[in-house]
Amino acid sequence: MTFVHSGYLLLLLLLFPYIGWYFMARHKEPTMSVPDTQAYKFIKPSWRLQLIHAPFFLRLLTFVMIVLVIARPQTSNHWKNSQVSGIDIMLAIDVSTSMLSEDLQPNRITAAKEVASKFVSNSPDNNIGLTIFAAEAFTQCPLTTDHASLLNMFSGVSCDLAAGGLIDDGTAIGMGIANAVSRLKESKAKSKVIILLTDGSNNQGEISPMTAAEIAKLNGIRIYTIGVGTNGRAPYPFPLPGGGVKYIQMPVEIDTETLTAIAQKTDGKFYRATNNRELAHIYNEIGELEKSKLIVKQYDKHYDAYLPFGIIAMLSLLLELVLRNTLLRRIP
Repeated sequence: MTFVHSGYLLLLLLLFPYIGWYFMARHKEPTMSVPDTQAYKFIKPSWRLQLIHAPFFLRLLTFVMIVLVIARPQTSNHWKNSQVSGIDIMLAIDVSTSMLSEDLQPNRITAAKEVASKFVSNSPDNNIGLTIFAAEAFTQCPLTTDHASLLNMFSGVSCDLAAGGLIDDGTAIGMGIANAVSRLKESKAKSKVIILLTDGSNNQGEISPMTAAEIAKLNGIRIYTIGVGTNGRAPYPFPLPGGGVKYIQMPVEIDTETLTAIAQKTDGKFYRATNNRELAHIYNEIGELEKSKLIVKQYDKHYDAYLPFGIIAMLSLLLELVLRNTLLRRIP
């Protein structure tokens, strides 16, 4: 424990003259002379007499606690390294508007977020990051073991970025892979993995999917590709100009050939998810990958710790006042 204002601790030195004054002043209290004390020799002191100094010690305790509160005690803050078993994983999730199709419940993007969130929650030792992509890609969260923060960032994963024009709509699989690779290439983990989820085929981006896969292979990164969406056609909510939504049947065009080639080149695996249950099973299977040791640096933040001292000061002061005015009350 540390003190922000440690100089106030010097006030504790005032205890010594106060204690000395207290015991010297007791010798000046009124006395009564008796001719013989033999009659009082075998009288046991009452419990009130035994507690006669209790208010004094309670006052000392109150003073000490108040000084400690003024000095502002804090818990120690420090960095510590811990070793855990895990793998480095970048989740790359397609956020193009086609992910709003409702062949998965309630739609593809929500189902993908829910399953990925459960995967993160069930992988406490894994170092996980998040990349999202449509016609362009960017990192939503770098690799981290702070899964609480990562899960909070899933709230920003939606198709609104593409639907609202903040980023171009489309599917840039190569860009999504390249962005994830940039986060994994410096990793020292034995297992480095990209889990790529998309519902379409590459139609945007400056980097081709196979070029990005080659870069991943050179960096020892395996890519597990997931094609999400039912076979045939899927209901897509098309917004009407005057408000409301009209559902149209959109063809499901997943480039399984390219996704399979990406997985094979990097010693990964291609999966096909046509419903929520299959998607959850895929993530569970990937979670069984070989684990390696990670050195995690954790920071313990300091917090003010004055509250217990303040409570003790208040209680000891109240107890002293009660004793002085009831059980140990003295009449001058």
